[in-house]
Amino acid sequence: MLLRTLLIALILTLSTGCATVKNWFGSSKNKAIEPAELVEIANPIDVDAAWSRNLGDGQEKLGLRQRPAIEGERIFVANDEGRVLALDVNSGDTIWDSEAVKTGKEGSRVFFWRREKIDAGLSGSPGVGNGMVVIGGRNGEVIAFDADGGAERWRTKVTSEVTATPLVTDGLVIVRSGDGRTFGLDAGDGSRKWVFDRGLPGLGIRGNGSPVAGDGLVYLGYDDGSVIALRLADGQRAWEQLVAEPEGRNDLERMSDVDGEIQLGLGTLYASSYKGQTMAIDTNSGRPLWNRDAGGYGGIALLADRLLLADGAGTVWALDRNSGTAIWKQDVLARRQLTTPAIHGEYAVFGDVEGYVHWIRTADGTVAGRSRIERAPILGTPQVAANGMLVVLTNEGKLSAFPQPN
Repeated sequence: MLLRTLLIALILTLSTGCATVKNWFGSSKNKAIEPAELVEIANPIDVDAAWSRNLGDGQEKLGLRQRPAIEGERIFVANDEGRVLALDVNSGDTIWDSEAVKTGKEGSRVFFWRREKIDAGLSGSPGVGNGMVVIGGRNGEVIAFDADGGAERWRTKVTSEVTATPLVTDGLVIVRSGDGRTFGLDAGDGSRKWVFDRGLPGLGIRGNGSPVAGDGLVYLGYDDGSVIALRLADGQRAWEQLVAEPEGRNDLERMSDVDGEIQLGLGTLYASSYKGQTMAIDTNSGRPLWNRDAGGYGGIALLADRLLLADGAGTVWALDRNSGTAIWKQDVLARRQLTTPAIHGEYAVFGDVEGYVHWIRTADGTVAGRSRIERAPILGTPQVAANGMLVVLTNEGKLSAFPQPN
């Protein structure tokens, strides 16, 4: 547990400012881990923000990939003060505000050599569906709100911190806790219908990927490099497939987490591993269809003929959906710790560790536009509304919206 905690602390440190690490050691060699310098874009597209607003305290100390949720013309967001808000996607104006959500008693965590007190605030991103908004807390509480007015519908508790976005589907709320368990909760009252328990490796990246559902199954990526399909009805395992083998001499080398967004196509599931592997899996049998040596801790965006992702080095890849063959790659954003991409018209959009948002043409990989929200990391996946508005949240709680470029 101590080793796992030390690694998490190191990842958080690196993700919030590589320049600080450089100054500790004063060596020019550390430039090799700094984000690549940004180059001037020829004929950049117009990507001015339509609006921005500060939501209060963010999650910068926790290193979580918080993201907003969008349904129709409403954005649902949460912050570390325990507030859940519904905003208008066109203006950013508040529709409702839950104010302070009380989530139980304080707790503590070990941080290097000291034990640090933490309050029991919200830790995950909101999930939305069936007229409700559901979010988890650091003490394992799960709270459901009415999506129209913000009234609390129910709350329950699972066995550990909830950092993954809950999935609301088919009368169930699927919730992942940080101890390897996945819960199927009744969407009406939050009562437990089933639980799937899986052990965790000695080390892993902080956080879990969100569940994805389709055809009566729910799909989950795990820290040991595997993807598991569970039956929605009872939580029983339908199949399991290893995306990346956790090989190495120690826990650090064996890290192979599947933590980014997995994508579901027609009969095919696409998943990427921290170990640098991306796989297409047949959803009926769990059999691999192809495997590609390109992947990272982020997730995948899906188009009709290709999928897009960034690998651990910051290279952006477009892979053919049917074969995994590389269509193009772009490496000018090296070491910028890119998010899972969002598809914004004809562009793939990535956030980075220095607070920049990048628009890359999906057709050929050229960088077309750039905007900086603030000097804070963007870790959560940008989200796109039905009207084309792109919404991006930094780790310090600044939310910005960008209309679709012409």
